[in-house]
Amino acid sequence: MSDFRLRVFAAAARHLSFTKAAQELFISQPAVTRHIRELETHYGQRLLERRGNRVALTEAGHLLLAHAEAVAEAEHAVEARLHALRDPADTAGRLRLGASTTLAQYVLPGLLPGFRRRYPQVELTLRNANTEQIGEALLRHELDLGLVEGGPHSRDLHYELLLPDELVAVRAATPTGPPPAPLPLAEALAHPLVLRERGSGTLDVLEAALRELQVKPASLSVTFHFDNTEAIKGYLLADPAALGFVSRRALARELAAGLLEIVPIDGLHLSRQFESVWVQGQPLGRPAQRLLTYLITML
Repeated sequence: MSDFRLRVFAAAARHLSFTKAAQELFISQPAVTRHIRELETHYGQRLLERRGNRVALTEAGHLLLAHAEAVAEAEHAVEARLHALRDPADTAGRLRLGASTTLAQYVLPGLLPGFRRRYPQVELTLRNANTEQIGEALLRHELDLGLVEGGPHSRDLHYELLLPDELVAVRAATPTGPPPAPLPLAEALAHPLVLRERGSGTLDVLEAALRELQVKPASLSVTFHFDNTEAIKGYLLADPAALGFVSRRALARELAAGLLEIVPIDGLHLSRQFESVWVQGQPLGRPAQRLLTYLITML
């Protein structure tokens, strides 16, 4: 087993925060400080330095972080191989999954319990973040697999289609119901708009489609940017004049209850893909392979 002090240091180095490292590892902040000081004493040099209220890695800290990450990966690889020796037919090990908001809130909750029943030996954790944050976490080796909304691709990541999706314009339900004909684009965009935050795959898809129609995203009348779909839906219910763009998959309950309604817009088609993503050139572990196979079967 690796030195716990390395785990503490790696957490502090990733977050550049002793407080967040303590929260991640469920220890006190003074304990984080003590472990890092012990490492600094052992190696005879500073690993982290404070710059005002911020923490930064020294050159020695960057070197030790690379070592700590390699040790952690090696340890988990050995654990997976030992599990396989115990029962070659068994899938066991760690799976750090990251999923963008729509998938984490509206697709995965109904599927993951079945996966856990089928593969109880998999230590599965789920991080909910936007598409850009999932990609960054994969490149920092904080996640093993990502499930994201379509958007710009990184050359350092490998993407595969998971399932199709569609974004739709939506507003609070009106007494007359959805418009009988698609709204002209200019009329629709004149509404106060409620959109996802920068870095969201949903926003990327919308802005790309608007650019193709010669509409500059900077020209939009955006009332709020929210970091989750539930907040957008809640805002729309409170402001009948507002218009939002969300995944059709996120609207089942509100449409059935007559709370929200979809507004077709002339010439604006917002199809996209949900994708699985992992680091380019890095083989997927067996737990990640099993999860992808399971999801493809169930979706």
